[in-house]
Amino acid sequence: QVLLVESGGGLVQAGGSLRLSCVASGRTHSNYAAGWFRQVPGKEREFVAAISGSGGSTKYADSVKGRFTISRDNTKNTVYLQMNSLKPEDTAVYYCAATLARWSNRYYSSTFYDYWGQGTQVTVSS
Repeated sequence: QVLLVESGGGLVQAGGSLRLSCVASGRTHSNYAAGWFRQVPGKEREFVAAISGSGGSTKYADSVKGRFTISRDNTKNTVYLQMNSLKPEDTAVYYCAATLARWSNRYYSSTFYDYWGQGTQVTVSS
């Protein structure tokens, strides 16, 4: 079992920045792939970014490419999402996800991940 706890959400003005953190505990090892998804009420959960266990591979949704950066510190079992140039349409609950499976081209799918955090609210005001 892997427990994921997100933090760092909040209210920010358009153009501002936030950094989300996701701390993993339990049955973890440095090779777990991780991702960030987001969801607004009435819509499906949407892929935002993903990172391989080593951190050598990262992927982004087109809507956040160039503004968001995913990274990890395996010494702290923590994955980060740095969000810059935030827009009102970035408003959502952001979820951290992890899998003990090997990195694959299914990184964008919610079904690739076995463990999920509780979510953290990000609100961007115009």
